[in-house]
Amino acid sequence: MPIARFSPFELLLLQSRSQVDTAKLLLLAWILVHRQHVSEGQRRRRLAQVCAHFRHGHELAPVMHIARQRDLKAIQLAAEVIRKECSEEHSLGVMHQAITVATDNGDLSLSNHYILRFVADLLNVLPTTLGTLFKELTGRALALPEDPSRDAYWRVHDADYYAQQARKAEEAARQAREAQEEAEQQEKRRQEEEAQRAHSKAQEKAERERARSDKSRNDKARKDQAHNDKARQQQERARRKEERERTKRQQQNSKSGSQKGSQQGSYQSSHQGYQNGYQHSHQQRSSTPPPPDRTTRALAVLELSPGVTQAEVRRAYRRMAQLHHPDRFYTQSEHQIALASARFQRIKSAYDYLMQTYR
Repeated sequence: MPIARFSPFELLLLQSRSQVDTAKLLLLAWILVHRQHVSEGQRRRRLAQVCAHFRHGHELAPVMHIARQRDLKAIQLAAEVIRKECSEEHSLGVMHQAITVATDNGDLSLSNHYILRFVADLLNVLPTTLGTLFKELTGRALALPEDPSRDAYWRVHDADYYAQQARKAEEAARQAREAQEEAEQQEKRRQEEEAQRAHSKAQEKAERERARSDKSRNDKARKDQAHNDKARQQQERARRKEERERTKRQQQNSKSGSQKGSQQGSYQSSHQGYQNGYQHSHQQRSSTPPPPDRTTRALAVLELSPGVTQAEVRRAYRRMAQLHHPDRFYTQSEHQIALASARFQRIKSAYDYLMQTYR
């Protein structure tokens, strides 16, 4: 069978020689616990004085321990034991002892004020009877207990109450200000981060635009170079074709000259000398070599075609120098400034070479 479980006070009642005296002990200990400005030793000595004639037969320490825990079930059980086992006169005696223990130093704490009314209600003691008994024992009337929920109570019993409230209000206001400042700082940091991201995106876009522009210029330069190479190759093929035709005509003229008569010798000689001279001068003119590769590259750097004049070279150089001068890229990265400096140096070298070539 399961073992019955008893509360500590029920065990005391089972072990007590007089359950009524043990019940009265608990009620008096409960009142002593709520006495103000009383040490634990004084409470025990006072309880020992009150219960000197009790027949409970057990230690007082367990009773004080239950009273300090404020076990209302144990207190109600003690009141029911007293009400069941004691007469009305005996209940008045218990109230007499309770009032004496609660007021023997002249003061009645607010807690004991309510406890006395609570105990009187448990023992079926009327409020008027309680008031009469209290006045007989203390010499003053039992006034209504103060209401701790009203400001008037704390004005009397806690002089620092409003100061504490003011400090709490000030602390709450300070925390609210700090929270507002923190929120403003977070918003400012968020705006700065958004501005930085927008600036980074703008820089990346500008870098991409410059890269596309550089690629376009490089593609155009390569196309111009290819066009110039193609034109040079065409000129070379035309020159070779002209030389082959001239050689063929010379061979035909030599063959026809050997079949003519001696009477035309002097005329033929003079005519042949004139023709050879003309062919020699024409061959020198037609065999002029094309512009060297350096000239072609210099013209491509300035975006010019072969056959330009010195004035056109000068205008092209001014235009390219204004477009690619390194000072225009001082806000860019070091890599971009280095690329601009290299481009400007190529433009300057091409200009100097062409100005010497086209003198």
